[in-house]
Amino acid sequence: MYKKLALLMVVCATACSKPPEVTPEKLSGYWEISEVKLPDGETKEYRGSTTVDYFELHADSTGFRKKMQPRLDGTFVTSDDTENFTLLSNEGVPELHFTHRLATHQEEIMELEMNRLVLRNDEDLTYIYKRFEPIDLK
Repeated sequence: MYKKLALLMVVCATACSKPPEVTPEKLSGYWEISEVKLPDGETKEYRGSTTVDYFELHADSTGFRKKMQPRLDGTFVTSDDTENFTLLSNEGVPELHFTHRLATHQEEIMELEMNRLVLRNDEDLTYIYKRFEPIDLK
C-alpha cells in the first residue's frame, strides 16, 4: 500500500512539475560543469575543471555562451569561440537554440535556479552545472 502511494506521489510530482522560469538574472554568469549524465544512466563527475561556461541572456531572448579559463588573480582568459543562442519555448519547455558557424543544435533547460543549471542536449547528454565561485587566495 505504501509503495503504491509513494509511486503515485512521484508520478504526480513529475507530471505536475512546471518548466523552469528562465530570466537573464538566473542564467547569465559563470557556470562550471559538476557532472554529466550519459544516455545509458552512467554519471561522470567533474572536479576542478580548468574551464567554465559564461552565459549571457539578453531581454530579447538572445544571448551567447563562451568558454572561459579562470585565473588565480580573478580574471579570465577567453577564446574567440562564441556560441550564439536564442531562447525559445518548445511546448512550454524552454530551449536554447544555438548557432555556431556551420552547425546548429538545441539544449533543453530542465532546471534553472540561481546556483544550479541542468541542460539536456540533442544527444541525450545531461549537463549539471553549478554557479562558478572563484578561488579566494586571501
